[in-house]
Amino acid sequence: MKTWILLGAPGAGKGTVAEGLVRETQVRHVSTGDMLRSAVQSGSAVGLEARGYMDRGELVPDGVILQLVRDRIALEGVEQSYLLDGFPRTREQAVGLDRILSGLGGRVDAVFQLRVPETVLIDRLAGRRVCRGCGAVYHIRNIPTQVEGVCDVCGGDVVQRPDDTESTVRNRLVVYERQTIELIDFYRNRGVLFEIEAAGPREETLNEVLEAVASRSI
Repeated sequence: MKTWILLGAPGAGKGTVAEGLVRETQVRHVSTGDMLRSAVQSGSAVGLEARGYMDRGELVPDGVILQLVRDRIALEGVEQSYLLDGFPRTREQAVGLDRILSGLGGRVDAVFQLRVPETVLIDRLAGRRVCRGCGAVYHIRNIPTQVEGVCDVCGGDVVQRPDDTESTVRNRLVVYERQTIELIDFYRNRGVLFEIEAAGPREETLNEVLEAVASRSI
């Protein structure tokens, strides 16, 4: 079992890289957000516990997230390889993940940190627009709609999400930096951190990650 972790601030392009890694390496993509939604919908014990926190607007505790990760790996099987996206977020979560993987005969083999300058992140997120109807994503400069404010796909209203305003984006980046600084050092000290410059085209970023995979046979 191989386990990779994908790190990156909001707007760093983790989704595109994850899709590419799944396509090119057959790794299983494990998103904590998707796992939470799936567990809640299934009505499982851990899903109901998570839903209680979410309904109260509280963060889901590390123990619940770790249980979801453990359950997912148990379901898919230890013979698979996994790409964790959105977890761990802190050093404490990383230590908990180590315990899970060790118990399954695995370990964290590689951590890919997508590095993007703050100015680029702000431009990507503050310029993002989303259709209220179908969820299609645009960018005011890079991927504009044919008619301003109107979705090319369904004709719905295209708007800026509240968490994509510049002030909110700046705050999200501060929170991300504060949460992950110890986590990044944790993996750097273990020699499994790959720092990937991700300010350019998304395919270039993916190619750099794939080159790291090939060069170290991870």
